[in-house]
Amino acid sequence: VLMGGDCAESFKEFHVNHVRDNFRVIMQMALVMTFGSAMPVVKIGRMAGQFAKPRSEPNEVIDGVSLPSYRGDNVNQEEFTPEARRNNPFLMVKAYHQSAQTLNILRAFSTGGFADISRLHAWNLDFVENTEEGSRYRRLAAKVDESLRFMKAIGVDTSKPEFTSVDFYTAHECLLLPYEQALTRQDSTTGKWYDCSSHMLWVGERTRDLDGAHLEFTRGIGNPLGVKISDKCTPEELIRIIETMNPQNIPGKLSIIVRMGAEKLRKNLPGLIRAVQREGKAVVWISDPVHGNTRKTENGFKTRDFDNIRSELRAFFDVHDEMGSHPGGVHLELTGEDVTECTGGVSAVTDDTLRHRYNTACDPRLNGSQALELAFLIAERMRLRTGLPPL
Repeated sequence: VLMGGDCAESFKEFHVNHVRDNFRVIMQMALVMTFGSAMPVVKIGRMAGQFAKPRSEPNEVIDGVSLPSYRGDNVNQEEFTPEARRNNPFLMVKAYHQSAQTLNILRAFSTGGFADISRLHAWNLDFVENTEEGSRYRRLAAKVDESLRFMKAIGVDTSKPEFTSVDFYTAHECLLLPYEQALTRQDSTTGKWYDCSSHMLWVGERTRDLDGAHLEFTRGIGNPLGVKISDKCTPEELIRIIETMNPQNIPGKLSIIVRMGAEKLRKNLPGLIRAVQREGKAVVWISDPVHGNTRKTENGFKTRDFDNIRSELRAFFDVHDEMGSHPGGVHLELTGEDVTECTGGVSAVTDDTLRHRYNTACDPRLNGSQALELAFLIAERMRLRTGLPPL
């Protein structure tokens, strides 16, 4: 499973090019991971609904003035004024219309020819083109081209939908329950209830209380679900969460999205996996290596170090190798734009250069070259697990 997209969607950043570039980088990553690991990759965008954000503090203080925290464009506005920070329910309607437009754009890109495998060279983002990762991508794309030519030569029809379009899904955090409830419908043929705001929904670390409204809501819908888990979660608590969210133990229904930091993951994840194995629970294990690695620089920028993100991802694979379980996916905050929000990686962003293109409305995102670097790392680890030679 490959999940990726903005930390939080915004009204002011909305543009067809922004949606396209995020789609492009996810397609690039998926190609690397699919070809590299010889496994199908389910592609999911944090798009078309990822507006609301939980905040650590209820209020923000600037120059002695305290106002409610900015909670995402579908709740209040980012400007530091009493009027902007007041909750406005009509923003949910605006978010709904933007989400519908985003879905239409994604539908056009995924089925209208842009996702045709023969166009894989065109997926390379302009600013990634001349980087080391861009070169690796071009070499891999050449191998895929060669494979396509061979398939055509032996009579395989590469004009079929399997080669010219892609299944692309959306997901967002199930946080703003009035919005989610308003978009929940009962299927007229099966009688089951679905939240039609998204294909998949996840419950965050801050809202996964066993007696809370968010788990109560999600246990009643038929969508694929996820739950974020940190080092604070005990094995016993995890089993109760799983039994609440997926009482029938349906394979593929529930993803456990792990966000801890590398050291805490190596210490805590084995116990969680052991409990799941002992109880016979069917879950998909997904790594979220970004949220546990956020720090603030001396000049006030919130950032994430690429080396720490990579270390947590490696730890995730190492633990699953030791436990005999399957590392099922990755969940990343990323963008197809040439931002400078996370330090390190091939783009060599430093604390001093963060300010150059620090555009996020909330948390720092990986740029295209950093995201592609992680995709190659994942592909190499999956090849190692399956006994394939290095890329």
